[in-house]
Order: sequence, then C-alpha cells, then structure tokens
Amino acid sequence: MSSFNAACIQVTAGRELEPNIAAASELVRRARDAGADLVLMPENVAMMEWGKANITAKAMPEDRHPALAAFREVARETGVWLHAGTLAVKLADGMVANRAFVIDPAGTVVASYDKIHMFDVDLDNGESYRESATFAPGDRGVVAHTPWGGLGLTICYDVRFPHLYRALAKAGADFLSVPAAFTRVTGQAHWHVLLRARAIEAGCYVFAPAQCGTHETGRQTFGHALIIDPWGKVIADAGEDPGFVMAEVFPEQVAEARRKIPALTHDRPFALPE
Repeated sequence: MSSFNAACIQVTAGRELEPNIAAASELVRRARDAGADLVLMPENVAMMEWGKANITAKAMPEDRHPALAAFREVARETGVWLHAGTLAVKLADGMVANRAFVIDPAGTVVASYDKIHMFDVDLDNGESYRESATFAPGDRGVVAHTPWGGLGLTICYDVRFPHLYRALAKAGADFLSVPAAFTRVTGQAHWHVLLRARAIEAGCYVFAPAQCGTHETGRQTFGHALIIDPWGKVIADAGEDPGFVMAEVFPEQVAEARRKIPALTHDRPFALPE
C-alpha cells in the first residue's frame, strides 16, 4: 500500500462561524498546496463558544449547517479527504451533538461520529466544564473507510478511555483521529503521553488536530497538534501557533507494529475482585 501525506491543522477559533470557517478553509488549501492527501481539523473548528445558551443559540441542524456545507465545498475544491473537525449540531430535542465528519474528495459525507465521553471536570485553576449540560453523548464507535485504511473517529476527552481505541483497532482502524480543544492545564500534563499511549496500545497512527492560544471567551487551549506513528513516535508537532503540520504516513507500519507486539490478539478473560 502506498504512502500518503496527512496534515493536522491548528486554529484559535472565535465565537462567530464565518471567520472561523474562512480561516480553517484557507489552512486546508495551504495544506493541499503543500501536498496533503488527508487533512484533519480540530474540535469546535467553526465555533469556540461558552455556556449552554450561547452554544445552543448558534448550533445548527446538520442539513442546514453552514460550516458543513463550506467544508464539503472545500473538499471538492481541493480534492482532499477532509476530516472536518467537530461541529455543534442541533438535535430535535434541543440538545447539541459534538459531531465529527469525514468528507471525501467529491464532497460527500462518508462518516460521522458523536462524541461519547463528556468533559465534566473541575480543575485546580478554577476552570469548570459541564459538557453534559449542553451536549448529548454519542453511543456508537465509528471507523471511516479511506483509500489507505480505516480511520477510527474519536474526540478530545475520549482519549482518556483506552478501551474505545482498542475496540476501534479491532474493528478495522489503522489510523485514529483525535480532534481536540484540550485545555492548557491538562494539555501540559497529559496531551502527549495520552496520545502516544493510544498509538502504542492500538498499533495505529494517531492524528490529533488541535485548538491553540487564548480564545475570545478567555479559555486557553494547548495546541501541539500531533501526528504519531504506530510505535508511539511523534513525527509532527505544531507547537503553539495557528497553522498546520504534515507527515508522510506509511500504512504498512501499522501491520509491522502489530506483528512486533500483537497485544490486540492477547486479550484474556479475568474475574474482578469482589
């Protein structure tokens, strides 16, 4: 199987959709001009808003979402496979889905995934998050089929739940996507090590596009969009500023890593303590 170039973009998204859509679309064009075949956007790429009322007011149904329409057009224009990060999709019951989309070069949505694990945490610096107050959690794992292999879809906080990644690898994922808006505090402590661990455990490439910098809401995100190989080596790191990183991906390295350490085939049943 031939190699391909994957690019992860990094943005500091604001509260309004149009400038965010324009900035992300331009980075896709730049990545394609640099040779990217697959381009991945971060979580909340079209809107970094705060609070249930504000998010719900700006969320849109999937069939009328301007960001999804724009990104489908960018995929057609550039001819890339595009992971369109995540968008706030309004649901019939008034809740919102944090939904990832994979778009082929014809502009067709070939897969979507709703974030399963909700970021409900209180940090030592006073930051508090309650995603479950606004977002309806997903309930299914998804592997998108690309010309190079299976792309397992996850989002941000999912990275702390390794069983999801193991299940995706067993379901055919060769690559794992983790679009994120990691806080600066948790990113400094955990971002690199968690993503490297998921790559090693699953024997997969990991693509982790990211939000970075200080947003209009005052929230700070960590940046460092990463591409990691199946042996756990970081092969691209975007640092702290908007832009993109790209790396050549060799799908045969997935089989090689799993041949060396075939842990995915070594599960055994066990009893839990009383």
